[in-house]
Amino acid sequence: MDKYLIQPETCVNLDDFTTYYDGEIKKKDGKARLKEHNKTLRDLQELLYAEGKRKVLVILQGIDTSGKDSTIEHVFGDVNPQGTKVVNFKVPSKKELAHDYLWRVHQHTPGSGEIVIFNRSHYEDVLVVRVHDLVPESVWGKRYEHINAFEKLLADEGTTIMKFFLNVSKKEQAERFLARLDRPQKRWKFNPDDLEERKHWDHYKAAYEDMLSRTSTPWAPWYVIPCDRKWYRNLVIASIIEDTIKNLEMQYPAEVENIDSYRDRLETMIAEG
Repeated sequence: MDKYLIQPETCVNLDDFTTYYDGEIKKKDGKARLKEHNKTLRDLQELLYAEGKRKVLVILQGIDTSGKDSTIEHVFGDVNPQGTKVVNFKVPSKKELAHDYLWRVHQHTPGSGEIVIFNRSHYEDVLVVRVHDLVPESVWGKRYEHINAFEKLLADEGTTIMKFFLNVSKKEQAERFLARLDRPQKRWKFNPDDLEERKHWDHYKAAYEDMLSRTSTPWAPWYVIPCDRKWYRNLVIASIIEDTIKNLEMQYPAEVENIDSYRDRLETMIAEG
């Protein structure tokens, strides 16, 4: 999966990255593999929670229809919600705007033993604000350095960070918008404003390229994931997350002393009703 990793100080051109997978893995086999990854991630998340020492932050960024919600559902659907949290970042509230732009983000970062998934993130402050001129370049241009320092702080304090850019083609996006209209149960997801956003496609592309180029670091790497085939997107992300968490070399806490001695007491309790 290293071919999807953005090495630090790489100048990214998204034209160099495919959005469509046409390799040897078949859809049926890919979905079967994903189920195995789901089982392993469930066990790893339980171990992470039990050990209670490490933290995992997964960041998902991508344009509308790239599949952030679907990725969360299919990759993390089997994990225990007790130790897993999904955070959605919408338009900032008045209270949030009264603070620095990272204030609302920091309070949602994972605690010990937790996995937190950001559905969109602090990167909106070098994407949307840039494309729509919400703040001048003199402001958002400094934020890449802020973000790198913020993520370095999290990493130094024990957080493992994985960032995924969901790379979908313009044609596929239009087809997914149309699919929402064709399915009555999905029409609620259609927003005419999404079509207006498509007019800024090239501006978003440039903003994403700068984001990937300037904020993929050894402590918080970016992966560019092809997303025109949903099943492959899920498979790749699940695989990367599984491999990364496995490398943490976690251990269950030590069992209580003389644990077997409690077996007799419990069996007696059961016998006595």
